[in-house]
Amino acid sequence: MIMSGNTLDRRQVEQMVRQVLHSRLQPDISQTYRPPSDNSGPNPLVVNVSARHAHVTQQDLEVLFGPEAKLTKLRDLYQQGEFASEQTVNIVGPRSRMIPNIRILGPCREYTQVELSYTDGIFLGLKLPLRISGNHENTPGCVMVGLAGALTLPRGLIRAERHVHMHPDDAAHYAVHDAGYMQLHIVGPCGLKFDRVKVRINPRVKLEVHIDTDEGNACDLASATRMELIK
Repeated sequence: MIMSGNTLDRRQVEQMVRQVLHSRLQPDISQTYRPPSDNSGPNPLVVNVSARHAHVTQQDLEVLFGPEAKLTKLRDLYQQGEFASEQTVNIVGPRSRMIPNIRILGPCREYTQVELSYTDGIFLGLKLPLRISGNHENTPGCVMVGLAGALTLPRGLIRAERHVHMHPDDAAHYAVHDAGYMQLHIVGPCGLKFDRVKVRINPRVKLEVHIDTDEGNACDLASATRMELIK
C-alpha cells in the first residue's frame, strides 16, 4: 500500500483500522430509553446512554473552528436548550492514538472538557478519573483538533459519573438532596442495579438519568422491560 510515496507498515495499518472500528462501533451523541418505570413520581423517568462528547468554551471553539465560530445545531437533546452540534473534533492521547469525530454539545460552556467511557480511556492509554462535569482537578489532558486549528488541553478528560437530573418536585418525591446518591434498577435480560447515581437538582431540568456507553451495554438498556430509581 503506497501513500504519498511512503509505504505504510503493518503497525500503521492496524492502528488505522483500530481507530476506524473504534469510532464506528460507538453510538453517536445519545440514545433515549423510556421503558415502563416504577418511579410513580410527578414526571416520567427517562434514561439516556450518553456517548462520548465534548463541551467547549467560546474561546476554544474559535481556536478549533475559526474566529467568530458558532455551534450549529444538529438536533435537540432531551433537556431544554441543550443540543448536539454539527461540529466534531478529534482528540489525540499520550500514545498518539486518536479518537475521531467526537461531537460537541451546545451551548458553549465556561470550561472545555471531553467525556469518555472507561473503554475509551483504555484505548488512549489513560486512567480516566470518575468525575461530575466541571470537576477537572488532577485530570489528564489531550490534544483537540478541529477544522481550523488545534489546542492542547492540560486537563479536562473525564469519565462522567452516572447521575440523575431532577426537578425539585422529583427530589421531594424521592426525598433526596442535591449531591446525594440513588440506585438505578434496570430490569430485563441483562438487568443490573447501578449504585451511586449522583443526584443533581435544578428547577430548569426534566427527570433524566445519564449513564455512559459501557454501562448501557452492560445492562443492554435497549432490551430493558422496566426501570426504577431507588433511594
